Amino acid sequence: MAVELDHSFSTAKPIDESFVTILDLERVVPCVEGGSVLEKTGPESVRAQIKVKMGAMSMTFTGTAEVVEQDPAAHRVVMSVKAKEAGGQGHANATVEFALTPGGGAIHTKAQITGKAASMGEGVVGNVLDALIADFAGKLSAL
Repeated sequence: MAVELDHSFSTAKPIDESFVTILDLERVVPCVEGGSVLEKTGPESVRAQIKVKMGAMSMTFTGTAEVVEQDPAAHRVVMSVKAKEAGGQGHANATVEFALTPGGGAIHTKAQITGKAASMGEGVVGNVLDALIADFAGKLSAL
């Protein structure tokens, strides 16, 4: 199941400072509710996990988050997230694009969900992802 979402966030920080913050995966990943960094695997990649509640089910996904593109002049960052459901056969993969502007920015997320999570239905998955990213955008404002 494919889901695309758009969110925005605002911040009082200068755009260059926001850009550097977005690149710091060890600070950004825990801004996702249920998200944590397990280990740094490279200068722009981490092994991470997220615990997600979908309806009556709780699932844990473990995988990688990596900065795959960065354009300091355009203040644009693209991250790739690849995660596998613990004890299951499902995957949650996403491409997350940050386009920063003075005073904030936009987040465009393209997610591909399979397994038990996808069986919950597009409405449930879309609502859960939308709430997670909206919460994440709010926490980015405080970083």
